[in-house]
Amino acid sequence: MPSFDIVSEINQVEVHNAVDQCNKEITNRFDFKGSDARVELNEKTKVLAAFADDDFKLGQLRDVLTGKLAKRGIDIRCLDLGEIEKVSGNKVKQDITLRSGVDQELGKKIVKLIKDSKTKVQASIQGDAVRVTGAKKDTLQDTIALVRKSVADFPLQFKNFRD
Repeated sequence: MPSFDIVSEINQVEVHNAVDQCNKEITNRFDFKGSDARVELNEKTKVLAAFADDDFKLGQLRDVLTGKLAKRGIDIRCLDLGEIEKVSGNKVKQDITLRSGVDQELGKKIVKLIKDSKTKVQASIQGDAVRVTGAKKDTLQDTIALVRKSVADFPLQFKNFRD
């Protein structure tokens, strides 16, 4: 029976490369000379920590980071910006979480969307992915188009398309 999976994945190697490029550009930029601006990546928790001297430089740092991520093919909709915290002195820090995997709430929303569309497919939540099965390949392709059109606030990929 034809099927596919709806997943949300991030290429960790590309994220690591983008963080390295961002830090390299920040150290070479004139407006960041003498400042302690940097981005640190915690690969276990998938959190980016952005440090800067003030809010303005933090915004500039985020712009450089999102530009580098976008050039490397990472969808910036997977970034979840945390609160800006004051660190020692007048320095600031912001945690940026990399969201990956389809969480339960979004999975339920996708399954409900597919069931409400009255197409002849079945959708089920399988861990951090949603598996969609159907009798015809054309109905599965229509389902992909429906999900792409309806879910615009979270990056989704469609994998394991099987006949």
